[in-house]
Amino acid sequence: MEEQTTPVRQQHKFNVGRLLSYLSAKSRVSNNDTLTVRQYSAGQSNPTFLIQTPSKSYVLRKKPPGELLPGAHKVDREYRVQKALFSAGFPVPQPLLHCTDTEVIGTEFYLMEHVKGRIFRDLRLPGLSAAERTALYEAAVEVLAKLHSLDLASLNLEGYGKGPGYCKRQVSTWKKQYTATAHRDIPAMNELSGWLMKNLPANDNEVTLVHGDFRLDNLIFHPTEARVLAVLDWELSTSGQPMADFAYFLMYHYWPTNLNILGTMGSLKEIEGIPTVDDLISTYCRCRGIPSALPQLNFYLALSLFKMAGIAQGVYARHLLGNASAPNAAQLGQCVEPLAKVALQFAQRSVTGPTEGGLFLQTAKGQAVLQQVKDFMRQYVLPAQEEVAEYYSKHAQSPQRWHTPQIIEDLKVKAREAGLWNLFLPSVSGLSQLDYAYIAEETGRCLFAPEVFNCQAPDTGNMEVLHMFGSEEQKRKWLEPLLRGEIRSCFCMTEPDVASSDATNMECTLQREEDNYIINGKKWWSSGAGNPQCKVALVMCRSGPQDVSSRHSQHSMILVPMDTPGVKLVRPLTVFGQDDAIHGGHFEVHFENVRVPASNIILGEGQGFEIAQGRLGPGRLHHSMRAVGLAELALDLLCQRAASRHTFGKKLYQHEVVAHWIAECRLMIEQSRLLTLHAAHALDTLGIQGARKQIAMIKVAAARMACKVVDCAMQVYGGAGVCDDVPLAQMYSHARTLRIIDGPDEVHLSSIALLELRDQLKKAQAKL
Repeated sequence: MEEQTTPVRQQHKFNVGRLLSYLSAKSRVSNNDTLTVRQYSAGQSNPTFLIQTPSKSYVLRKKPPGELLPGAHKVDREYRVQKALFSAGFPVPQPLLHCTDTEVIGTEFYLMEHVKGRIFRDLRLPGLSAAERTALYEAAVEVLAKLHSLDLASLNLEGYGKGPGYCKRQVSTWKKQYTATAHRDIPAMNELSGWLMKNLPANDNEVTLVHGDFRLDNLIFHPTEARVLAVLDWELSTSGQPMADFAYFLMYHYWPTNLNILGTMGSLKEIEGIPTVDDLISTYCRCRGIPSALPQLNFYLALSLFKMAGIAQGVYARHLLGNASAPNAAQLGQCVEPLAKVALQFAQRSVTGPTEGGLFLQTAKGQAVLQQVKDFMRQYVLPAQEEVAEYYSKHAQSPQRWHTPQIIEDLKVKAREAGLWNLFLPSVSGLSQLDYAYIAEETGRCLFAPEVFNCQAPDTGNMEVLHMFGSEEQKRKWLEPLLRGEIRSCFCMTEPDVASSDATNMECTLQREEDNYIINGKKWWSSGAGNPQCKVALVMCRSGPQDVSSRHSQHSMILVPMDTPGVKLVRPLTVFGQDDAIHGGHFEVHFENVRVPASNIILGEGQGFEIAQGRLGPGRLHHSMRAVGLAELALDLLCQRAASRHTFGKKLYQHEVVAHWIAECRLMIEQSRLLTLHAAHALDTLGIQGARKQIAMIKVAAARMACKVVDCAMQVYGGAGVCDDVPLAQMYSHARTLRIIDGPDEVHLSSIALLELRDQLKKAQAKL
């Protein structure tokens, strides 16, 4: 529809001659021009005017006259943010000048270019086809996602708003605004503000530029295309939580059916062509590159309705004072209570989680932490990948490659300050294994992400060993600095001279000599041993005579400081030609008459296998869920390539074989995820022994799945897939190695078969 203007309302009239003189002095118009001034009929806050000369059109936006609410109607902030966005290429009208001299028209104002296009005041989009409605709403969401993806620093908007804690400030701000303008007591508003303050989201520290009033009718669309030419009305813009901004846009899908505000009667849910909330969420998350699970969406929707109720109350108050900008301001006083009641319905619903309606539900804390990790990954970790890759490329032939890049160290500090630290250990994090499984999947999308959260192997397994089996002295000396991230560790179990798939073959010896143990033997694939911060090794040794009747009580585990005389790092092993320096390498380590105190033994002699099982259970779970995350990334890359390349006259995904690969990959990922979540649930409820079969199954299934998905992606990329231009080759080497580490597939399959036969026999006996 066309823009709607009216003659200037009596309370908003100003001296047009003074404005002409001012604009002439600023070389915007000629002193001989005639100015025509019309007022936009829409607008509930700052009065907005169409200023026309015979050859040019402008838009003027000013403060309303009279007594104003403190902190409101900051047209200078609107001008600043529009100027920054226009310079960055974001669709806004070009701001031309800002005037603080109230002698000109009576209030502060700014002038911007007039953008000609379509503005839709009725959000139902009457008169358009269903396809047009879909396209317009999708375009609106895409531009909002683009806004939330902008970097405040690059816009020179650092310090624009207060940033973290946005939701808390919003609740407080709109409560104050409502209280200051309330014409009667509304219990629902009081109840709602109390609930919101008590249920603030855990991830309230995410900060982007937010619009604050993002609606379809604040957009100018191209005259014929579903393309946003300009986003209007930046009065409420600030820095803060983008989900609150997005939920405000979604709010109209839940609009009370008896309310007519902004020309929209009823909700948008039943209008043909207008996308569903799920569709809009999918578009928004795809454009921002974030997962489509939005925990605490109900909170953000309730906050949006509370905010709209506060706005309605403020507009009505201005009507009572006689300085309202909109002709329908008198109606808005009747909308406050219905909006608050709808918001309270959201407050009474359970929080929307990533497995709503599914079998394996996270705890509320798990959902909140998962969202924090996702936000942290998107904001800090994923953007650092290029710099990390450059570091390892630059130092590929230098000993410096074993050191952790400073950018990762800096991210670790940020993660710890954010409370995203040691999430793998239930006694420390308060999370269940099921909670952490979702988090492990998220970190699996980036090879160094686990380290950022102090959740990297082999340290996680070593910390679990010390937590479960270590003495108080061992915990003080080694566990505590590991938990603080001050040191690293390695695990020495596999040996080069024996078939280590049968761990009872291990020959590295441990001999007691008075108050010491002496260790002799060779280990390899000791991951992390090359990192200079690796200060201690957990070493599996044969401590008893070879005896077939007691094969699993002949071995012990002992702590060996890496600076002990006789500990020699012989060489880093390569994986498909790469030394995996990003993980501290996989070293061959020799122990030659290494002498350590007897107090370094863990749990006692002969307890090595008991300890190893306790260590490997959760570790296999974490590996498997990270493999799911890795596979998700591989499938993302596969689909991007399949949609962008053409062969034999059509896009790759239009070839049936590629389409089938995509489908098969999705099937395998979903199956592996469910199987792994089942194992996590079993670990939480049955313990390590009770979950043995489930853990063995995921160890086989997840590694095979990851290999297959990455292999399909490599095939779609062709030559690019096996070089370092894309991460697939590195991902494949990692996925393929998973089929060997922590026990090869064949060993786990044998265990699964034995456990399945045992379970079947139990069933058969129970029927007798």
